[in-house]
Amino acid sequence: MDTHATDTPERLAFYARIGKQNLTPLWTSLANLVTPEPVSPCVPAGWRFADIREAMMEAGGLITAKEAERRVLVLENPGLRGQSRITTDLYAGVQMVLPGEVAPAHRHSQTALRFVLEGEGAHTVVDGEKTIMHEGDFVITPAMTWHDHGNDSDRPMFWLDGLDIPVVQFLDASFAEHLGSDTQPITRRDGDSAARYGANLLPVDALPKRASSPIFNYPYARTREALDAMKRQEEWDPYHGLKLRYSNPQTGGHAMTTMGTFMQLLPAGFSTQPYRSTDATIYVPMEGHGRSYIGNDFVFDWGPRDVFVVPSWHKVRHEAIEESVAFSFSDRPIQEALGLFREDRGNA
Repeated sequence: MDTHATDTPERLAFYARIGKQNLTPLWTSLANLVTPEPVSPCVPAGWRFADIREAMMEAGGLITAKEAERRVLVLENPGLRGQSRITTDLYAGVQMVLPGEVAPAHRHSQTALRFVLEGEGAHTVVDGEKTIMHEGDFVITPAMTWHDHGNDSDRPMFWLDGLDIPVVQFLDASFAEHLGSDTQPITRRDGDSAARYGANLLPVDALPKRASSPIFNYPYARTREALDAMKRQEEWDPYHGLKLRYSNPQTGGHAMTTMGTFMQLLPAGFSTQPYRSTDATIYVPMEGHGRSYIGNDFVFDWGPRDVFVVPSWHKVRHEAIEESVAFSFSDRPIQEALGLFREDRGNA
């Protein structure tokens, strides 16, 4: 859509006069509001985990997890500096909990995901259920659920936080509360939600209590086992290799309503075909090494635990130097619910 309305003295005077009444002409801004293709300040970007880890360890000597409430370094997109956003509508940061520390209990309207990057044995408690965290685990904190984190191991724990903070902020729907104590009482046995909902079985009278999945922890060991079993079939999608979507066992839909989460495997030497979609996507390789070509001129060589972002409607092509496994998340559930999601599998 291309609209060019010539400015004349009469028109400019009219604009100035109606502006005092909080009115503005659509025809002067329509071309920027309704664009032929997605236009975003979000740009391709990448972060090395080694650099993040070094900075986090320094932060660990400067502030405690309790004092900070959450000791996190935000991954800010270079095109969105100062906004605490990795894409236009998603937030990401890396959190560290040192041995013996507790990140105090609180809850909020924002839905959160944790993807464990390094360490074993720390835990998170969600609405009275404790789950032990291992590298590669995908953990959900649904909206308005009490949650706290602790580390009883002898090593620092690092995980990626992904939240829908910009979405909730845009909708003016943010609420947050503090429990008043560092930890919440444990009211369910370890593994309760996995037993109830994670074995292709559901309690006979189970009704969804919330929109997000009732499973809090999707263990990496189980996900990796599924990928290994499927790769033996040698059915590779030319654009994704082998890509699985985390799902809500009660609905079959996405595990969270605002963020879609995925795990994919690329065999050694595999190069995907160029692909683009409207959901800006954050990638975290967990195994292997490779290279991704994003847009026209951005190339990122990645290894385990690095993070990179592909903006909306930017073509991307992945090359796996060795067998690689990568976690990713995006706002795809929102776009699908609104009928906005679009992908290009042939003309990218």
